[in-house]
Amino acid sequence: MLVNRNFLANFAKNIALAIMYNPEFDFSDICPYDDSVFQCKMQALVQDPGFLHALNYCVPSDAVAPLKEEMLKITNKHDFQRQIMFPFLEMLAKTTTAGITIGGTKNYNSGLNYTFITNHRDIVLDASFMNLAFLRQGIPTTEVAIGNNLLIYDWITTLVRLNKSFIVKRDTGMREALMAAKKLSAYIHHTILGKGESVWIAQRQGRAKDSSDHTQEALVKMLALGGQGSFMERIKEINLMPVAISYEYDPNDYLKAREFLMKRRDPEFKKSQKDDLFSMETGLLQHKGKVHFQLTPRINARIDEIGNFRDNNVAAKYVGRIIDNAIHRSYEIFPINYVAYDLLNNSHRFAEKYDNSHRVDFEDYVARQISNIELSDLTSEEMEYLRKMMLVMYANPLTNKLRALLGGME
Repeated sequence: MLVNRNFLANFAKNIALAIMYNPEFDFSDICPYDDSVFQCKMQALVQDPGFLHALNYCVPSDAVAPLKEEMLKITNKHDFQRQIMFPFLEMLAKTTTAGITIGGTKNYNSGLNYTFITNHRDIVLDASFMNLAFLRQGIPTTEVAIGNNLLIYDWITTLVRLNKSFIVKRDTGMREALMAAKKLSAYIHHTILGKGESVWIAQRQGRAKDSSDHTQEALVKMLALGGQGSFMERIKEINLMPVAISYEYDPNDYLKAREFLMKRRDPEFKKSQKDDLFSMETGLLQHKGKVHFQLTPRINARIDEIGNFRDNNVAAKYVGRIIDNAIHRSYEIFPINYVAYDLLNNSHRFAEKYDNSHRVDFEDYVARQISNIELSDLTSEEMEYLRKMMLVMYANPLTNKLRALLGGME
C-alpha cells in the first residue's frame, strides 16, 4: 500500500511536537479544567451560594432552576460554550451593544493556531465578545488568559476554568514571579503547539485607562521564555496575531476618569476589590454602542524582515512596536472619536466626519457620565480635568491611528 509523503511528513512532525512540547511544568493549577472533571466542577459551581446569587441577578428567577439543570447535563467545555455561554453572550450583545462585527478574517488560516493579542478595553468582554464573533464565523474559540487578581471568589475561578480560561498569577514575590512567567509562557507554547488550541491575551496587564494602547515589553519577554531557538524564533513559534478592538462607548469611561482624578489627588491611590467588581458589572451590563474586532496578519513576516537581535530587550521593544502599529492602524473610528479629537484640540479638523447632532449628543453624554462620579467635593478645576480625560479617552484611538498611518512604524 502506497503511503502519501505529506501524510508521513505531517505524522512525523506531530510526533516530534508531542515529544518537544511534553510539558516540563505541572499546569494543573492554571489551565482550564479537563473535560474528565468537568461535571464534578460544574456540580460544585451550581451549588455555590455566590454563583447562585450572581445567577439570580442575571436571569429571571423562574429561569434559574431550568438553567441549572441544563448546566448539569453538559459534559465538556465545548458544549458549555455553545449551549450556555454563546446564547448568554448573544443576549448581552443584543441588549448592550449596537452590534458586534469582525473584519480581517482573510488573515485567519484554519490550519494554524494563534496567540491573538489585543488592546484591552473591558475587563470581561474583550475576549468573550471576540470569541462570540469567532463562533458566528465558525472559527474555534480561544483559551483566555485571565489575571488571578480578578478571581475574587472561588466560584469565579471555577466558572472561568470551565469556560476555557487559564490563570495568570500576579502579585507574587520576585522569585515566584519569574517561575510563574516561565510556566505561563510554557503553557502558551504548549497550548499552541501541543494541544492545538489558540489563546487570547491582552497586550498589557490591565486596561489602558486613557485608551492609548501600547504593548508591555515585559509581556513580550514572557512570551519568549517558552519554546525553542532564538528570542525571535520563540515569538514566531506561537503565531502572534494582533487584533484591534474598538468600542464606540466605554461604559467604564467615567470610572476611569475618576481613577485618574483620585491618583492625581493621591499618587498612592489603589482601587479596591469592590471597585474591580463594580467595573466588571458596569462593563457587562451598560451600553457599549458598536463593537468591532479587526484581525491583522500574524507578525512572523515582519519579524523575518527585521531579523534577530543580540539584545533581547531590543528584540522585545521591536516586537511590541510591530504589535502596536498593527493595532493602531486597524481601529474602527466612530463619529464620537472625531468629535472628541476636535473638542480636545479646539479644532474643526474632522468636521466633515460628523454633524452637529453628533457633537451635541457626545457633549451631553460626557456631562452625564461625569455626573455619575460620586465625589461630593469636586472643584470646578477638577470637573474640567474629568471632562478633559474623557475627551482624551475617546480621541486617543484616532490620534494613534493617524500617527501609525502617517509615520509607519511608531
